[in-house]
Amino acid sequence: MAESMKGLKRTHRCTEVSNQNTGETITVMGWVQKSRNKGGIIFVDLRDRSGLLQVIFEEEKCGAESFAKAEKLRSEFVVAITGEVALRAGGINKNLATGDIEIIAKDIRILSESETPPFPVEENSKTKEDIRLKYRTLDLRRADLQRNLMLRSKVVSIIRNFLADEGFLEIETPILNKSTPEGARDYLVPSRVHPGSFYALPQSPQIFKQLLMAAGYDRYYQVAKCFRDEDLRADRQPEFTQIDMELSFVDIEDVLDVNERLLARVFKEAIDVKVPLPIPRMTWKEAMERFGSDKPDVRFGMELVNVTDVVKDCEFAVFKGAIENGGSVRAINVKGQGGMPRKKIDALVDFAKGYGAKGLAYIAIQEDGSLKSSFAKFMKEEEINALVEKTEGKSGDLLLFAADRDKIVFSVLGALRCEMAEQLGLVSKDDYRFLWITEFPVFEWSDEEERYQAMHHPFTMPMEEDLEMLDTDMGKARAKAYDIVLNGVELGGGSVRIHQDDIQEKMFELLGISKEDANDRFGFLLTAFKYGVPPHAGIAFGLDRMIMLMTGADSIRDVIAFPKIKDASCLMSNAPDKVDEKQLKELCIEVVNEQ
Repeated sequence: MAESMKGLKRTHRCTEVSNQNTGETITVMGWVQKSRNKGGIIFVDLRDRSGLLQVIFEEEKCGAESFAKAEKLRSEFVVAITGEVALRAGGINKNLATGDIEIIAKDIRILSESETPPFPVEENSKTKEDIRLKYRTLDLRRADLQRNLMLRSKVVSIIRNFLADEGFLEIETPILNKSTPEGARDYLVPSRVHPGSFYALPQSPQIFKQLLMAAGYDRYYQVAKCFRDEDLRADRQPEFTQIDMELSFVDIEDVLDVNERLLARVFKEAIDVKVPLPIPRMTWKEAMERFGSDKPDVRFGMELVNVTDVVKDCEFAVFKGAIENGGSVRAINVKGQGGMPRKKIDALVDFAKGYGAKGLAYIAIQEDGSLKSSFAKFMKEEEINALVEKTEGKSGDLLLFAADRDKIVFSVLGALRCEMAEQLGLVSKDDYRFLWITEFPVFEWSDEEERYQAMHHPFTMPMEEDLEMLDTDMGKARAKAYDIVLNGVELGGGSVRIHQDDIQEKMFELLGISKEDANDRFGFLLTAFKYGVPPHAGIAFGLDRMIMLMTGADSIRDVIAFPKIKDASCLMSNAPDKVDEKQLKELCIEVVNEQ
């Protein structure tokens, strides 16, 4: 039967004890990691969030009652143990922070017993993730997950302290908002008081932080919970956390400067990684041309090569058709993989198709200099040689080609170079390479809707020198927008906002948003701007992604206490779930089953 504390106080966490405490009587509390009865002596590994500590029970030292309790201990029992700190009698365990000491138990209280756990609580668990997520409380006892969440807490503290020193105010913005559909789908919350009306959970605090600038708060930040009803990936969840900020009377350089110093402080103090400043910058156009991505991983080469000019007059139908349709032909050189088996190359073709490619052409340069190619028979020898030269192909290299519209070619080769780097072990999780991506297009073309859409949002300021393009060639206009990228992952992004009425009206017009629609969706923001608004800019970091990269985790699920799975459900709580008919009736909602 579980015992109560009865006024007993914990004096130390497990790893707060050291050989400096030798001879002291202390009280520690935690979970039993392991118990070993060696006949007359019982060894217990006690665990709390700080780590492990060995405790020894000997009947003549702890008494028959305590020894009898110790004999009952199993994994995950919760106990309080009082004993004397002693130097370890056996060999030192160099794998433990407390490996040179042990506690000679005098008394024990069993605070809670445990059933046999469905899986062992251990680091780098091999238990299937769905089982671990169902029993998430047990999973969170693992030392590796606890380190992740403690690092997360430390990072947030560093950020708060830094931003406070820089004159930022932490201000909370509403969770229950008006729905302003733009981009991802909103999560909707029905109103009982206003039947038939709905709140929306915030996808970001964007409008409210701009309102705070209009209200004169100058520098705002928030550790903001955000929600998006979209398909999930390893680095995406339906609810996530942003480090959100906005600044008044600033331009691009001011925002980048304070955030570079913030990142340098966080990485140095949290994981002792020095971030060289200033962080390198690359325009969106250069990033797409060189890496096929606006979040390029620059830890390795394998850059894209545009070979359109080389093949523009060839008779190979795939290349010819792509060029005639306004597309391009580009390649990557995978060094040292010319001998790759055909089966593996076919797998790369399937991989490319997953990113929209119709196929993938290749030239494999053998060690003796001979060529194996999927398309050489359709081209002249001098054209093939020109391709090899353009891509700097050498003996033993594998040249991979994609031909289509630029958007597809970039997507295919951008993903393919990262896939090959992963397969070939070209990247290290301990190598942190930051990069600013700047000068994004203001608009991007949507094939589905057959119109231009805002690449970021309709409040993003175009570059002043490109304002005339809004009337003449809107697709080429560049935005005063910026993303911070780390190791091929977009950590955050932001922009200078529009604060001039005429430019904002022009943006709405170009996006097909009428004055009536604009007032309906953003009226409270536009009204506030009528009474004097300063130039302002901001940025938001994905906290979950940042911690994922700092810890080397494979998924943000490993750095969030209670994550969802790919269908946005929680295996532990079974959310979302059905609700009582009475609740639905109060909300004037009827659930209709799809036929």
